[in-house]
Amino acid sequence: MLEIDLIEKCKQNNRKAQMKLYNMYCDAMYCIAMRYVKNADDAKDVMQESFIKAFKKLDQFKAEVTFGSWLKRIVINKSIDFLKSKRQYFVSLNESFVQLVDDENWEMESPLDIADVKLAINKLPDKYRYVVMLYLIEGYDHEEISQILEITNTTSRTHLLRGKQKLKSLLKERAYGTGY
Repeated sequence: MLEIDLIEKCKQNNRKAQMKLYNMYCDAMYCIAMRYVKNADDAKDVMQESFIKAFKKLDQFKAEVTFGSWLKRIVINKSIDFLKSKRQYFVSLNESFVQLVDDENWEMESPLDIADVKLAINKLPDKYRYVVMLYLIEGYDHEEISQILEITNTTSRTHLLRGKQKLKSLLKERAYGTGY
């Protein structure tokens, strides 16, 4: 059965179709939720709430993007809402006076292990970590990040720039045996 046919059946509240669609995406969406909430039980809750919302709002899915991309956006937003509810608020700074330099150079002098990079990202302060994750891992641009996190485009760019600097610093410390 094609995914579009499955989605059409889900729109008609076909429980078997909903379960099939759930099974197709639950593992990937759980992994996305885990990147943000860092707790298995909370990630399961976020994932479940995301699917409930997706099935309730399925009539709004227009197939302009893949269903997986649409659902991923819901999971990320639910994860961020969960974190906000846990009092982990994002601080939006008035940084209109800051002049930004777009630095796309993410290279390091020594080869890196992916586990070291993941560990270093998790050590970043929340406001930097979420922007770095959305940019590097999820592939969102600053406009999308600013909408997801409800921050300005300038704040997104600033947090990415500072997050990258902090990330490089953590990775250098790790490479020279003085960090983590």
